[in-house]
Amino acid sequence: MTSTTSILPIRRKRLAVAAGIAALLAANAVATATTADAQPSSSSPMKQLRQDTKAIHALGISGVQARVVTPDGRQWVATSGTADLKTGRPVPSNGYFRMASTAKALVATVVLQLEAEGKLSLDDTVDHWLPGVVQGNGNDGSRITLRQLLQHTSGISDAGLPGYTTPKEYYQQRHDVYTPEQLVARAMAQAPVEGWAYSNTGYVLLGMVIQKATGQPVHQQIESRILRPLGLDQTRWTGTSSTLPRPHAQAYQFFGPRSRVDVTDQIPVSQDLSWVTTTRDENNFFRALLAGRLLPARQQAEMKRTVPVSAELQQMWPDGRYGLGLAERPLSCGGTYWSHEGGDGGYITVNGVTDDGKRSAVVSMSEARGDTPQHIQAQEAAASTLIDHALCGGRPTGK
Repeated sequence: MTSTTSILPIRRKRLAVAAGIAALLAANAVATATTADAQPSSSSPMKQLRQDTKAIHALGISGVQARVVTPDGRQWVATSGTADLKTGRPVPSNGYFRMASTAKALVATVVLQLEAEGKLSLDDTVDHWLPGVVQGNGNDGSRITLRQLLQHTSGISDAGLPGYTTPKEYYQQRHDVYTPEQLVARAMAQAPVEGWAYSNTGYVLLGMVIQKATGQPVHQQIESRILRPLGLDQTRWTGTSSTLPRPHAQAYQFFGPRSRVDVTDQIPVSQDLSWVTTTRDENNFFRALLAGRLLPARQQAEMKRTVPVSAELQQMWPDGRYGLGLAERPLSCGGTYWSHEGGDGGYITVNGVTDDGKRSAVVSMSEARGDTPQHIQAQEAAASTLIDHALCGGRPTGK
């Protein structure tokens, strides 16, 4: 695993923001409050949110939208940049984006609900549910548990999964469709990896286990167990559709200098993670999850039992740890928060929620700076700063 692919749903390399891109972004940053405060004071969360979205936009990211929900239920929304570089239309404050790997938290929640119901165990092996599927080149499903799949400690490699690294490859592959079995077979052609290693294939396998245990595809289980009970009507499974509902910002990706491509039109490689959502719904999901509305206390505690992430990912997530479908990261004001980032084909989302589920934030960016590790880290750092400011809520930092 490398830092360029660590939070992507399937190996689609985040690529380039060309030199001088900021000059192309002519739209001014705008912000909209969703509370009764028409003009927030200089010390309000709204001012900070405006500043932080502008800082992300200033890196050369075409469009940014962010939403913060405070413990009293107030919501603050800010947008910056433009949703379409051809037309200059503004970024919608309620725009859809691809959820990508953030949907791993949905998958993990369903697995833990099934465990609470006695329909499976986290200590079950992959072979118990999918005999003979994980084998070859040192991969052994009889020695890998569902807990290890959830926690990315299974050793299953993503190196053989589909991905594009040039505009030509994007146009050739953007409508390719793969079954879960095909994706797993590609992974089985690779030798296992050592230590903590982010594995999209592991979550493909979890989707297959959910279907075996319930008789329904994982997306139907997510809809019935999570979306409908919480009223998340802006979170939708798109399957093999290459488009998003409106409104949405166009997604852009750089493959090198002077090579910027609108990559909005594509089919996600893994249909299990083929979801679109909004900042409203994503906030509501994480708040409900951490508030204990989706899992019994024992399963909630299991989800939050963490291990350190890899050294490579530590460069982007200093002191970061990973539980079962949730990442834990420190706050500058003390304590930690929970999140699961997502990124695919231009849409990059960073989120966070406090341990009690009372304060949350989501920022969705519609352009990926992935041509160099430095650009990747700068984008991650700016988005993480927005989350930290939102969750600390003006409290002094420990630095």
